[in-house]
Amino acid sequence: MHTALRRSFAATTLAALVTLGTAGVAAAEGTSHGGPAWPGARTEHALFVQTNNPAGNVIDVFVQHRDGRLSLSGTVPTGGLGGHAAGAVADTLASQGSLVYDPQARLLFAVNAGSGTLSVLSARGRELRLVQVVSSGGAFPDSVAVHGNLVYVLDAGGAGTLAGYRVVDDHLVALAGSARSLGLSNTVPPNFLSSPGQIGFSPDGSALVVTTKASTSSLDVFSVDQRGLLSLSPTVTPDTGSVPFAFTFSPSGQLVTAEAATGALHTFSLGSGGSLTSLSAPVPDGQKALCWVTAVGDHYYVANTGSNDLSAYAVAANGAPSLVGATGVVASTDAGPVDLAASADGSTLYAEAGAAGAVDEFHVNPDGSLSDLGSVAGLGAGIEGIAAS
Repeated sequence: MHTALRRSFAATTLAALVTLGTAGVAAAEGTSHGGPAWPGARTEHALFVQTNNPAGNVIDVFVQHRDGRLSLSGTVPTGGLGGHAAGAVADTLASQGSLVYDPQARLLFAVNAGSGTLSVLSARGRELRLVQVVSSGGAFPDSVAVHGNLVYVLDAGGAGTLAGYRVVDDHLVALAGSARSLGLSNTVPPNFLSSPGQIGFSPDGSALVVTTKASTSSLDVFSVDQRGLLSLSPTVTPDTGSVPFAFTFSPSGQLVTAEAATGALHTFSLGSGGSLTSLSAPVPDGQKALCWVTAVGDHYYVANTGSNDLSAYAVAANGAPSLVGATGVVASTDAGPVDLAASADGSTLYAEAGAAGAVDEFHVNPDGSLSDLGSVAGLGAGIEGIAAS
């Protein structure tokens, strides 16, 4: 059991150390229980952070307060092992989407890279319970995609594989004939620069996108049929030398991609058959290791792992990205910012600092700027995977 220390820039003193009492007992049984409502807590909203510990992967459960600040509520083991990509320093999984919350099913999906498994947890507010652990179908799972009752997991080791499942009564049922290979030649564990970075569905679920990072520096798009099965091979769009890492989609369905090698945001339109067309020149933010991206309202926030800061972009209707403000940089973070998540109402952005073992909290302003609310530290270096309910 670990403890978490609140550090607040808005206050001049440290808040009290949050220790795990009855929640810790519950966590030992695989459940983080509710009890009386926390004062000022957002009703039924929590933040989940994955420790990715190779000795035993654990989900830290935080209460989201109305001001956006967090309180550690409990911890729940995933039943699997975390893993570290070769050469990784701050980004131990070197991926986006390793921990995914499905608000419709109220399920949390967590990869266990060290044991080749995927965990399913029931998430009801801050009550989290392990339901199932299944094989990921390959080596070093690092990203999950969910659309409706269809779930796919990306295995980054070796050739790189995809495996599909259906959600039935809060459990995953393997989808026969769903396995696909990316045809890569990575090690196990893979090198953090060459491992595939993310898997994700298009908004309508008709396509599944995979970024290969430096392995082939391409965006691979599989078509998804009515049975949930993927096309036998993807439509491959080279993004030569750019190292596409993470992505999200705009409300109009444009693919918004973070390119690690150039430190830039790049947008594409998704056409029939999985074709991708660049909408404008990539726009760099001048920082180091721009790798992660998430959409919050009308803005797109990226984590610059090597610069310990966050930048913000706007994306025009025609898909052209532009930096917010003079430089785009909107906040400093603790060491090694990686994955990002926003509260359900979009008022707060949470940045996972993998090297520092902390989660930084920011209020999201209408103009895209961020106001520092503080952070929760002491979570252990190597954390990766964050999701908000």
